[in-house]
Amino acid sequence: MQQFKLKNGALGTYIALLAGVLMLMFMLKQCSSSRTDRGNAGAFASGDTLNVAIDYSPMSMYMNGDTIGGFNYDMLRELAAINNLKLKFHPVNSLERAMELLDSGYCNLIVADLPITTDYDERYLFIEPTFLDRSVLVQRRDSTGEKMLKSVLDLAGKRVRVVAGAPVVNRINNLGREIGDTIYIDMDSTYSAEQLAMLVAAGEVDYAVVNEGVARKVAAKISEIDVTTNISFSQFQSWITNKSNIELKNSIDSMIIRYKNTQAYEELLKRYHVSRPPRQ
Repeated sequence: MQQFKLKNGALGTYIALLAGVLMLMFMLKQCSSSRTDRGNAGAFASGDTLNVAIDYSPMSMYMNGDTIGGFNYDMLRELAAINNLKLKFHPVNSLERAMELLDSGYCNLIVADLPITTDYDERYLFIEPTFLDRSVLVQRRDSTGEKMLKSVLDLAGKRVRVVAGAPVVNRINNLGREIGDTIYIDMDSTYSAEQLAMLVAAGEVDYAVVNEGVARKVAAKISEIDVTTNISFSQFQSWITNKSNIELKNSIDSMIIRYKNTQAYEELLKRYHVSRPPRQ
């Protein structure tokens, strides 16, 4: 593993965020250790524990002091309370690992920063959208505080880092064709989207592409990065399950649709500064 060489005052922030990641993993392991150890495609339908592979990110799940938060995490907890569900969270750092858990039947549901695209449509079922987000470029600022690349046109011939398995890969390839030059993509199986943004701030990675919700949360703590260059348009963000879990999809769809008509959902949108998806 490459050793970090943190620059521009990012060391303290990086250590704090890394400590949060480790503490979160420990707390979730402790909280879920007494529950069912293994999920399967029919577990939810029979009223047993819903096993959730959840991505560690500011929009899915993160540590704030000694409290676990995140838009998706909070929403799932509220849905569970309203509908008398039992949840077991399996935190992951990569989409690849989440898909392994889902494909093997260990988990019933993937909750992550996932836009609704055609990339996974043949393999998985998308749940009712939960909010709107888009992909942005994470880059460092220069000595005057300005961003290094002024527009997506400047990405020609550059390398960008993305989380392995992220559907934004197709968008970046299409963007390369649109600007008439290659944008090289490095897919990372080790780090989460939040950690990639931190690596950019540390000078270990030049450019990364992650969801805007994640990027803005990191940029609020680390001033060395800029996240204002859009890579995609706003997209529906959703959770996914296996094609065979139609009953699970329909059940969670109904729960989410009902929840979207509550004041609690409106407050959740405001708390995390995201937009309500228009009705499909």
